[in-house]
Amino acid sequence: MQPSSRSSVPAASNRPVGRQPAGRVTDAVARWWREQALAPSADFLPDFCDVQLVFLVVLGAELMALVLALAQAPRSELWQTLGLLSLFVQWVALTCAAVLCKMRRFLAKRSLVVAALLSYLLILAMTTFFSVLAVRAGLGLDHLTVYQPQWVVARNLAIAGIIGAVSLRYFYLQQQYRRRLRLEAEARVQALQARIHPHFLFNSMNTIASLTRSNPRLAETVVENLSELFRASLALAGSKVSLAEEFDLCQRYLDIEQLRLGGRLKASVQLDPALHDMPLPLLLIQPLVENAVYHGVQPLPEGGWVKLQASVVGEHAEIVVSNPLPNLPSRSGHGVALANIRERLAVMYPAGASLTTQIENNEFIARVTLPRQWTATGFPWAASAATQTANQPGVQTVVQPEAQPKERPE
Repeated sequence: MQPSSRSSVPAASNRPVGRQPAGRVTDAVARWWREQALAPSADFLPDFCDVQLVFLVVLGAELMALVLALAQAPRSELWQTLGLLSLFVQWVALTCAAVLCKMRRFLAKRSLVVAALLSYLLILAMTTFFSVLAVRAGLGLDHLTVYQPQWVVARNLAIAGIIGAVSLRYFYLQQQYRRRLRLEAEARVQALQARIHPHFLFNSMNTIASLTRSNPRLAETVVENLSELFRASLALAGSKVSLAEEFDLCQRYLDIEQLRLGGRLKASVQLDPALHDMPLPLLLIQPLVENAVYHGVQPLPEGGWVKLQASVVGEHAEIVVSNPLPNLPSRSGHGVALANIRERLAVMYPAGASLTTQIENNEFIARVTLPRQWTATGFPWAASAATQTANQPGVQTVVQPEAQPKERPE
């Protein structure tokens, strides 16, 4: 048998060759360019119209002038040099801040790259203009250095270019940090809104099943109340509602629990008419009411009460949820609801909002303080949740109990 004359060279593999590191880097850069560089810059630049930020600009400019003066002036001329450099640097810094303040809305609609490039060119243009003006006006700026007058502008441009690039980089990192915080907070808010305790759902379905034949109309009301609670839990994170709508959700929750606990749960709901239309984040108060029932009323064999009140205190609205504090061991939670509400307040209200808890006269009291005039900063607000505004009763009786530890957990 003749040996085969075919070549024994192995056939080329048809398996795809893995991407080289350079290709992966290129893909990553392209993805960043599409997702971030070309996206609207929005909050890339801080608000240079803010008084505190203007003060920081003045302070930073003065520190830079001091460093330049110490680096190049002899001791005998230090104060004269510092005065001239301070005048020049403050001119440039405050003019750039003023122009960026006026252009903030325009730059917010541009992409990140365009906004950064325009800001950088503005810094260089202002530096060039004031450098030429100072030299031609004979302010003595060119006598402060060993450079010839024609090189003063180039030197100032180099310094401004470095400082401008570092500042814009810092603003970009700050924007990414705020964006990450917003995404994390949004995820936590969504998790809190989507949280419906299995025991509550199970009890509600049992209540509906028991009422279907004996009282169909009441069963229909319970289904409507439960659907509103589900609708609120599925709303976009950060959705805004009025205080009357939030109280309506709390009342619906209490109505459902009343059917299960009967006379064991008594509730007092009071809302100041002046606060009916005050906006606040969806499901900010309802978890506190649920905690009051679950941890304060339910553990007591004889039941108890839940008080929900909202009143005007100066420029703020004060919302108080209180319930009895059981002496018996209660189900210990982990404080998730309280922690989430505090995080939401910190993200959505930069200042003036708080959640405090205290024990007084054997009562557990949760107090939420919100500014009446409020502009949300946490998330871009979605449309109001599809909850119906109820004609809020002054005081209404409802029922439901559950346990409560010394520090109200979730």
